[in-house]
Amino acid sequence: MIKVGLSTISVFPKGVEDGFRLAHEAGYDGVEVMVTTDSKTRSPERLLELSERYQQPIMAIHAPVVLLTTFVWGRDPFVKLDRSAALAVAVGAPAVVVHPPFRWQGKYALAFVDAVRETEQKHGVEVAVENMFPWSMGGTDRQAYLPGIDPSEMDVDHATLDFSHCALAKRDSMELALDLGPRLRHLHLTDGVAGDEDKVFDEHLVPGHGNEPVAEVLQMLAAQQWTGQVVAEIKTRQARSERDRLRLLVETLEFAREHLGQTAQVESAPEQPR
Repeated sequence: MIKVGLSTISVFPKGVEDGFRLAHEAGYDGVEVMVTTDSKTRSPERLLELSERYQQPIMAIHAPVVLLTTFVWGRDPFVKLDRSAALAVAVGAPAVVVHPPFRWQGKYALAFVDAVRETEQKHGVEVAVENMFPWSMGGTDRQAYLPGIDPSEMDVDHATLDFSHCALAKRDSMELALDLGPRLRHLHLTDGVAGDEDKVFDEHLVPGHGNEPVAEVLQMLAAQQWTGQVVAEIKTRQARSERDRLRLLVETLEFAREHLGQTAQVESAPEQPR
């Protein structure tokens, strides 16, 4: 059965422990830990403690996002990638999610594909490169990323598909999934609506609330008996209460279960503690 996890960033501005707790309460199969300025996200001991306490296996580590974690693990992006993979090994996570570099990151941008492959070989984990979106001005793509925004065009073995990023890039999600083929190993379950020119707004909607073919991609992967990971990565910061935030997380999980054909298994499973 395809595992459905929750990214800890989905509960922002709440912290990583709330991510584990709410994943448990909603009934997810595990979590993806986004490495942030919160030291707990970088401590294997603390993460394993939370994993055991809330019965949530750690499915993946999301490497630090440059613009939000400039000084986490220093400023060397090669070090950040290596330490993300080492953390994944330490907590038993089989995958690392990483964004492609910005063009201004110099040597890292030029050596990114080789660095990804070397990191996989060194640590024995899958480093799944995530699709991104163009940064434009006046209708012109500023080519912010190098080698680009589309992992299907990179010489990498593993990739992450993010539906919200597809919406911003006006990239058909189903087409990207098909182009990636067996290299697609990780899915950020969310949704989005194609943005207007000159606006970069990464929506990360609850699936079914945008215009991406999220249901169709899930159904295709289930039919293929796909062995990758689905991880919910939605924004809940506008939730008015704990109950409202939990409702959004449950709705996202139920969407995944339905379109992965897992509804019967969920209905027959014991009720999750609340």
